[in-house]
Amino acid sequence: MATKVRYSGLQRQIFKFHRAIIRTAREKEPGVCEGIMKYAREQFEKHHTVDKRDVMRIEHLLRQGAKQLELAQEPEFSGISASK
Repeated sequence: MATKVRYSGLQRQIFKFHRAIIRTAREKEPGVCEGIMKYAREQFEKHHTVDKRDVMRIEHLLRQGAKQLELAQEPEFSGISASK
């Protein structure tokens, strides 16, 4: 029998945040949905190397992402512009 994995509170917050991104993206038009999903994937991949013990940095990234998600949930949101 496999042992059940126990996730920390911070890991559960990240999973919850990821699910919220997906739900928000699915509520938008197909082009906007793809843009949101692409941007989210890029950000998760960009920051996947953050040390799991760097709680302050992870919490900062979650707060930053939550603000962006809140903007994306607005009805008049029409997409993400990429600036490099």
